[in-house]
Formats: sequence, C-alpha cells, structure tokens
Amino acid sequence: MYLAVRLIALGVLAALGIWYLGFSDTGIEPVAYEVSEDPGFTGRFAPNERLAVVEILDMGEEHGPEDIAVDADGTAWVTSEESGLWRLADRQIERVGRLGGRPLGLEFGADGGLYIADSYLGLLRWTEEGGSEVLADEYDGHPIRYANQVAPADDGSVYFSVSTTRHDPEALGGTLPSSVIDLWEHRTTGHVLRWREGALDQVARGFSFANGIALTPEEDALLIAETGSYRIWRLDLASGERRVIVDALPGFPDNIQAQGDGTYWVGLVSPRRPIADRLAGYPFVRDVVWRLPEAVRPAPVHHGILMRIDGEGEILDVLQAPQGEYSLVTGGVVIGETLYVTSLGADGVGVMDAP
Repeated sequence: MYLAVRLIALGVLAALGIWYLGFSDTGIEPVAYEVSEDPGFTGRFAPNERLAVVEILDMGEEHGPEDIAVDADGTAWVTSEESGLWRLADRQIERVGRLGGRPLGLEFGADGGLYIADSYLGLLRWTEEGGSEVLADEYDGHPIRYANQVAPADDGSVYFSVSTTRHDPEALGGTLPSSVIDLWEHRTTGHVLRWREGALDQVARGFSFANGIALTPEEDALLIAETGSYRIWRLDLASGERRVIVDALPGFPDNIQAQGDGTYWVGLVSPRRPIADRLAGYPFVRDVVWRLPEAVRPAPVHHGILMRIDGEGEILDVLQAPQGEYSLVTGGVVIGETLYVTSLGADGVGVMDAP
C-alpha cells in the first residue's frame, strides 16, 4: 500500500513537472531566427589585455554608467542606474543631481541641452538651469518603454532607439534582465524614432533589440546597432534605405559613440552565448529553458570588449579585458589624451590613457 501511494505521488510530481516545463506561461513567446556564424576571438578580436589596465572612477553607492556625453566645453557627463547625474573632469568625478527613471543614452544637442533616452520615462531634455523635462513618453498610442540611445541633430531633430515594445524594464527589475528576456525571445520589435518640435515619426523598424545609434558627421546617415543579430546598420536618412556594415560580431553590440572624426566607439556588452546560437531555430526549447531556475539560464559573460569602427564598418581597433577587469562594456569616448569607458553594471567609469 505504501509503495503504491509513493508511486502515485511520484507520478503526480512528474506530471506537474512536465506541465510546468512544457505548458506553463513564461510571459515570453520565442520565435525561430537565423543566426550568423560566430567568428570567435580571432583576427582583430584575438584576445588582448589592453582594456584590463583601466582605472575605475568610483561612484560610491551608485553604479552602471551606461553612456557618456561631452558638452561644448569638453566636459564629460554620465548617469547611473540609480538615476544620478555625474560630471567628469581631469579624471575626477562628482555627482551633480538626480534625474529619475533609468537614464541610458546621453548626448548634448546644438542648443546646449542634454538629451536623454530614459528606459523608464522616454525621451528627456535636461539643462542646469531648468532641470529635466519629458519630451516624449508615448508613440502610436503606447507608452515608450526601453528608450536606449539618443542622437540629436543640428536641425533640432532628435533620433532615439527603442529596444523593444514588449518588455518593460521597470516592471522586470531593470534594463539588464529585460534585455536578456528580449534577446532570448528574439522578436524584432526594436525601432528608431525621430522627435521634432513635439512630433514623433518612425524612421526604421524591425530590429532585434535596437540599441546604439549615432549620426555621421554630415548627418546624412544613422548608424544603428542591432544587438540581437550581432550587427550594425547604416541608414540613409534621405532615402530610408539601410545596409549592414558590420556583421557576425563575436559579441552583443551596445552603444555607438561618435568620436567626432568619422569614427565610432562601440561596446560589446558580452561575448556570444553558444547555447543561444544553437537554439536559434528551436523556439519551443528556448521556452522550456526559460522555465528553469534563473541560475542556470543564459547570462552575460564578464569579458570587456570595446572596439572602434569607421562609418563604413571597418574595424580599426579592439580593446579587451578578458578576465572581467572592466566588463559589461557599453561604449567609450576619447577626450584629450584620455579614454573614458562606460558599463552597464560597473561601479564607476573606466579611465585610461587613450590608445
């Protein structure tokens, strides 16, 4: 009798396990997709330790300086996950205010205002005199969630990427967990919007996690990082035509920071995860994997990678911190003789002599 009861109990547990792994609602709807071949760390991406020497300008109890902006005086500004606004000068950092939300991309416009892509609040503009104001928080009848990077133009237009329309980072515990969910699901809802005098229009769509954007010096084209497909596009703003200029990267491209000389710094926030590539064509299996405990799901690898490209996608330089000395790298910029490096999760801004 005891044995029979035990077998019934085990059968019930097994049935519950099968139901949970195969049929319970995970909140995601993975789709099949084609994936480029992983080149690995070869050629220009052969491992080096040039980024491992970076010093960290500590932000105290705050962290995650995801992007950097340079004002007309050459002063650098960053924000934190805790929405702090920080100013950098001579390798020193100080907090000067708090913005609210989770600010990601930053860029100063020709009017002197700091334009901010806030993943919780939408598109913002900040000035020292007036503080911050929300310029756009809704598009096509839906709240803008996961605004990511911003590119103001001289004519007053402001381009900004929206990584996904499906996963709200504030509701999901932050930008990192929600980005992992969206990349794992791989639906192409990322797009790029243009704000002009209070009006919004869509200039490009259909990206698997639209991320970094940057205008060319002539402002005739926009570079767009498609994180989920390991590539970078060049969008002609007059015709709307776009083409891939960097493909099959060994990691996930994040911000694109214009250096001002026709070159761009791009952070690869993490190397690829082979399991994700192998399961690209198996959405049901990815759905099952997402039901497993969080500790065994795919997660970013702490291997710092920062590259510099030109406007046609030629890779000019690659710096790495392979042991995670500075990781989750999102981008960087050279000011004078100093390279400042940003990160999604580091305790401060990375700083080193410019290469």
